[in-house]
Amino acid sequence: MPCLLGRPERARSGPYDRGMKTECLHDVVATDIAELVAFRHDLHRHPELSYQEERTSAKVCEELDKLGIACKRGVAQTGVVAHLPATDSSAGEAVALRADMDALPLTETTGRAYASETEGVMHACGHDGHTTILLGTARVLCRMEHRPNPVTLLFQPAEEGGAGGLRMCEEGCLLGDEGGGVGPRVGRIFGLHGWPEIPVGHVATRPGPLLAATDDFVVRVRGTGGHAAYPHMASDPVVATAHVITALQTVASRNVGPTDSVVVTVGRVAGGTANNVIPTEVEFVGTVRTLLPQTRRLAKERFFAVVEQTAAAHGCHAEIRWDEGYPVTTNDAALTQRFFSLAREELGDARVSLVEHPSLGGEDFSYYGRHVPACFFLLGLLAPGDDPATTPKLHQPQFDFNDDAIVTGVEMMCRLALAEG
Repeated sequence: MPCLLGRPERARSGPYDRGMKTECLHDVVATDIAELVAFRHDLHRHPELSYQEERTSAKVCEELDKLGIACKRGVAQTGVVAHLPATDSSAGEAVALRADMDALPLTETTGRAYASETEGVMHACGHDGHTTILLGTARVLCRMEHRPNPVTLLFQPAEEGGAGGLRMCEEGCLLGDEGGGVGPRVGRIFGLHGWPEIPVGHVATRPGPLLAATDDFVVRVRGTGGHAAYPHMASDPVVATAHVITALQTVASRNVGPTDSVVVTVGRVAGGTANNVIPTEVEFVGTVRTLLPQTRRLAKERFFAVVEQTAAAHGCHAEIRWDEGYPVTTNDAALTQRFFSLAREELGDARVSLVEHPSLGGEDFSYYGRHVPACFFLLGLLAPGDDPATTPKLHQPQFDFNDDAIVTGVEMMCRLALAEG
């Protein structure tokens, strides 16, 4: 594993000694790991929902202050933008590194000693780990004697459906001092996500689409209620809804090519009050996931046609609310190739892999890629000996971020920040 600089010439006076000559990057990160794990566990105990990350952002700023890193709080309501200058004053655009901070409305069942102390809220997607990794990256970078690039650190709120990434961009986080951020303009950006199916210590990504566009819907099918014994005197929205939901599966099976990707999932159906009453209304909600702009447009068109016309065929009327969600998370081809080169150099070929097929999950990291070249990668969390089929998945109440992944995450973020060109 290559070293960044030489061995220390003198004893360290403390964890933030800027005069230190650093060892191999892995060893440098390892010196901070106990404190980083403690920080992650503290965040895990105190999860906060989207746009409520007041304590989390305060803890981040407190640690950045200790490091002497300039930061701006309150971006996108509860976000933090921090900046580390290059050691060469002639350096150009900044490299941005992003982590998300928010938790999910779930009740934790991990049984961990540091389990959530906030009822009904937990870090079920690993954002406590992401935030810790970015803070660990800041700790290492601020001790580097040579930083060829300015580095912008984005601690983002509200990834879980709140489009915090969109707001961060709108408020100028990529534009530097002149546009609402800190430091120079951002020229490229990297982000990561812990992934339970990938072995710990490994990373993976792919050029082009990595994660899907996420559109959500609410449909109300209205009919004429009546007595369950006399269905011919009513227009039954329950039967209509059943046919609508079944017909929607033809969007994937008959409207989109078999090598393309689209998912139409209904996650909740509600209606009715009693076993012998035909209700006047049934509501169902769900999501549509796609990977290509043209497929996204087609799926929406077919969704409206299928819902409205199938409901009408059953004597009912459908009202549709369509909520456009996150865009496709698309990795810049050249930047992704650069990621692979750096990852193989740092971790070795065996720990770096190509994601063969995109995931139909979504990510608001996608918004950054609309403005600058972007690369998002997956960080392995699967412990040795664990079965990927049974290990707790993202958004499950049994999920917990694997602390053993922190070192690899920090190593990679540092490499990406320090790479010249």
